[in-house]
Amino acid sequence: MASLTVRQLDDTLKRLLRLRAARHGRSMEDEIRMILREAAQETVCDARDLINPPNPALAEPRRASTGSRAEPGLRSEAADRHRLVLIVGGGIAAYKSLDLIRRLQDRSILVRCILTAAAQHFVTPLAAGALCGNHVHTDLFDPKSEFDVGHIRLARDTDLIVVAPATADLLAKMAGGHADDLASAVLLATDKPILIAPAMNPQMWAAKATQRNLAQLTTDGVHVVGPNVGEMAERGEGGVGRMAEPLEIVAAAELVLHGTRLLTGRRVLVTSGPTNEPIDPVRFIANRSSGKQGHAIAAAAAAAGADVVLVSGPVSLPDPPGVDVVKIETARQMLQAVERALPADVAIFAAAVADWRAEQPSDHKIKKQQDRSPALKLVENPDILSTIAHRQANRPRLVIGFAAETHDVIANARAKLAKKGCDWIVANDVSPETGVMGGDSNTVHLVSAGGVENWPPQSKGDVARMLVQRIARSLKDLDAAGP
Repeated sequence: MASLTVRQLDDTLKRLLRLRAARHGRSMEDEIRMILREAAQETVCDARDLINPPNPALAEPRRASTGSRAEPGLRSEAADRHRLVLIVGGGIAAYKSLDLIRRLQDRSILVRCILTAAAQHFVTPLAAGALCGNHVHTDLFDPKSEFDVGHIRLARDTDLIVVAPATADLLAKMAGGHADDLASAVLLATDKPILIAPAMNPQMWAAKATQRNLAQLTTDGVHVVGPNVGEMAERGEGGVGRMAEPLEIVAAAELVLHGTRLLTGRRVLVTSGPTNEPIDPVRFIANRSSGKQGHAIAAAAAAAGADVVLVSGPVSLPDPPGVDVVKIETARQMLQAVERALPADVAIFAAAVADWRAEQPSDHKIKKQQDRSPALKLVENPDILSTIAHRQANRPRLVIGFAAETHDVIANARAKLAKKGCDWIVANDVSPETGVMGGDSNTVHLVSAGGVENWPPQSKGDVARMLVQRIARSLKDLDAAGP
């Protein structure tokens, strides 16, 4: 078929085809196959766009062929857009990578995709290629890829590499410096930022080997988003190990692309979780705080380059990577830990501190008595937010409190702002019907002396990254204003 096609071409076209094949190191027949393959892929993309038209402002400029020059006028437009290599690992969460590609494109990010051998059991190169509009790379020793793009160019000709899902096997290869397939070779050869979205069974995630590998990767400067808590693909399996949702990964990628080190050189203090105030050796006063929002803020600040101290009450969450974690039980212990962590540029008080404690906890378990309830005298706990906000020495430049309200959210937040003396209040509605308390999403309002910013409903990870960006901007303005 290829020989017949060549014979039917005129001499000028044959000469041009011969020159193109020589430039790419291929035979004329292989060059024709490559042209036909690209034409077929473009037809798939056109069909997809007829069914689900992309935003014209974000549409990726089509190339005439792999390795050829972009059309004049389109090259400058593409050059202004961020480029990203997405490595898809072999886990059930790989199906989310297809949605991730489209979400990235919606933000005008050019995506090239690498599928590991295991990933191809869950998603096909055709599906990924149809969505990203590019050839999908799968084989380290594919001569077509090496002649055209090559693993070194894939590693260097990008602004960011995202690994989603990042399986336990991929984490181990990255930490050990292996390069026995295309994905690991690209990751080892790159000098660009890397963002991983781990996804695996909770037992695999909690394994000492995985945690050692993760610690090594974060030390090496790899950025991490997730994993989340939730049900796994296997029935009856649940816990930490669920891959972050595509929008969470996109937000993390944007943070890296638009200012990886927004808080470099800054020291950030975060409090998170509940406090437990003992009544007797087996009972305590507590609240329903999960610590998810505070931990997400600490992780986002660390990803932005800050030196982060997280003072955490009792939670069931893993410690955020790259963060110095101080674990406490009571409000008084939290205040002591906070004061020891000063000075700081920013202090973010996301913990749900118990307002009261038992004046005199019993040394022994309090027994029930017939027709008589025990007397429990309560005293007020220290107000950590107000204490730090009113400090004369070592007061952070930016003190941020949280207001978890069940009614009159904005009014109560404004009153708290005035009373506590802090700079911002992040207010949210934690009524039971919202599902915020213990859930993975949040809708917050940033209240300051300058007014109220109403943020859209989003994941707690997205709230954290948005807050970090807002903090970085404010600190920059404070620097410009001078002492």
